Amino acid sequence: MPSDAEFAAVTEPFRQELLAHCYRMLGSIHDAEDLVQETYLRAWRAFGGFEGRSSVRRWLYKIATTTCLTALQTRSRRPLPSGLGAPSDDHRVPLAAAEPAVGWLQPVPDALLDPAAIVAGKAGVRLAFIAALQHLSARQRAVLTLRDVLAFRTAEVADMLDATPAAVDSALRRARAHLAAAGPMEDDLAEPDEYVGQALLDGFVDAFTRADPDALVTLLRADVELEMPPFRTWFTGRQSVVGFLAARVLRREGRWRLVPARANGQPAAVTYERAGGGRYQAHGVQVLTLIGDRIARITAFNDPALVPTFDPLTQLSGCYSLNSN
Repeated sequence: MPSDAEFAAVTEPFRQELLAHCYRMLGSIHDAEDLVQETYLRAWRAFGGFEGRSSVRRWLYKIATTTCLTALQTRSRRPLPSGLGAPSDDHRVPLAAAEPAVGWLQPVPDALLDPAAIVAGKAGVRLAFIAALQHLSARQRAVLTLRDVLAFRTAEVADMLDATPAAVDSALRRARAHLAAAGPMEDDLAEPDEYVGQALLDGFVDAFTRADPDALVTLLRADVELEMPPFRTWFTGRQSVVGFLAARVLRREGRWRLVPARANGQPAAVTYERAGGGRYQAHGVQVLTLIGDRIARITAFNDPALVPTFDPLTQLSGCYSLNSN
C-alpha cells in the first residue's frame, strides 16, 4: 500500500476538476462530493497496482467516471421546473405545492472548482448546460463531457468506458444532436463584462434587502424567467416575475438578507430569511443568468441544505442561521 503522502502528492492536484466532472454527471454538489471521496478511496486501494500506462489524471477520470455511472444506475435525472412543464405569465396562479422528495438539480459554488478553468470558460458548469446534460443518458453524459468539455481523445474515452472508438463516436453524435435540438445554451449568448455583471448582482441584492420590486424592473429583461425548485410552478415575463415577487416574496423590508456569491460561473446570492430574535435562517441560493446588460433568468434554489456549501460560516455555527448585526 502507498503511503498517504505519496498518494496525495500525485492525486490531490486533480480533486477540483474531478469534483466538477462528478457534478456534471450527477447534477448534485452533495452527490458529487460523495463520489469524489469514493473515487479517491478506490484509487488509493488500487494505487499499488498502477503501472503508469496512462497518466494519473486519465486513470483518476476513468475511476471517477465508472463510479458515477454505477451511481446513476439507481438515480433519476435531476430536473429544474423549466424542464417539467410550461411557465405561467400570470403571477396570480396558485403556486404548486413544494416537492422536496424530487431530486432537483443543484448549483455548485465556484469556490469549490478550478477558478482558472471557470475564467477561461473551460469548466462546462453553466447551469443551463448542466440542466441540458440531465436529458442525456448516463453514458452519453460521460462521452460528451469527456470529449467536448475535457478534450480527451476518442481512444482515451473508449479506454475509460471499456468501449470501442466507434461506439464512443456514435454516442457523441447522439448527445450533440440532442443538445442542439434543445436550443442554444445561454453560454452562446452575449454576457456583460465583469463590471456590469457585478452592478446587476449588487442591484438585485439591494432590491431584495429593501423589498423593492420596482427596483428590479430596470434589472430584468422583458422575457425574464423565474423558477424556484422545489416548486414546479415557474414564471415568464417581467410583469409576471415582478408581480409574483411583489405579492409573495418582497412584502416587507428586512425580511431577506442576501450574501453575494458565485455559482456555476454565474453571479449568485446566498439567501437568508429573518426568523425572529434578530436572527436570519438559511433559505437557499439564487443563481442569475445574464444576457446583455439585464438579468434573463432567476433560478432560486429554496433549499437550506445548500447554504453551508456556499457559506462555511453557517456550517461552523452549528445551525442554519446568522446574527443580523
